[in-house]
Amino acid sequence: MRLLIVEDEEKTSSYVDRGLTELGYIVDVASNGIDGLHCALELDYDVVVLDVMLPGKDGYGVLQGLRLQKKTPVIMLSARGTVEDRVRGLREGADDYLGKPFSFVELVARIQALIRRRASDSADLTHLCIDDLEMDLQARKVTRAGLRLDLTAKEFSLLSLLARHQGEILSKLMIAEQVWDMNFDSDANVVEVAIKRVRAKVDAPYARKLLHTVRGMGYVLESREESGRQGDSLV
Repeated sequence: MRLLIVEDEEKTSSYVDRGLTELGYIVDVASNGIDGLHCALELDYDVVVLDVMLPGKDGYGVLQGLRLQKKTPVIMLSARGTVEDRVRGLREGADDYLGKPFSFVELVARIQALIRRRASDSADLTHLCIDDLEMDLQARKVTRAGLRLDLTAKEFSLLSLLARHQGEILSKLMIAEQVWDMNFDSDANVVEVAIKRVRAKVDAPYARKLLHTVRGMGYVLESREESGRQGDSLV
């Protein structure tokens, strides 16, 4: 799950970023409204946590710009917690509103509630199946042939990205941007290393392979009748 935090108070954004990352979320942070809107439009996020008072473009302006193109769930944050402020945020298109100061536990609960709501509105995207591989994105549980697989947070994020795009070839750069961060150095081998680790857990013990390398293009997660195709590699 990937989240965007748009918050100009460095202490608040660092605290939230660290806490959510420890829970296994992929977190991007923008410190002003202009950068926040750009990120929200360019990348796909499960939830955007958006402060109202921002330099460059305030939270309401960011929300209006986002709603012209996307329906990404948004939680607005504001020290102005009056009824009028909450009503305005909701009318502008926010899905939830949380006043400052806020409890981190409550923020996490609200994020999870929006993710569940979005999943229920999207044909149960919390459960994915590829052959005998099953993923419960909400419970963060992966099984193959009925056996539980022990994945790290990054390995789970990588596998869930491939599973959500099953049958599609994802480039190393796209994987790096979605699983690590937007400024990832595409020359590094972190993607290859992570793929090898996931493959060792997901494919190595089983005859039918699901995670395939398409030479010169990227990686694809899919069930195939044959073990390989021309142009594929096991690297």
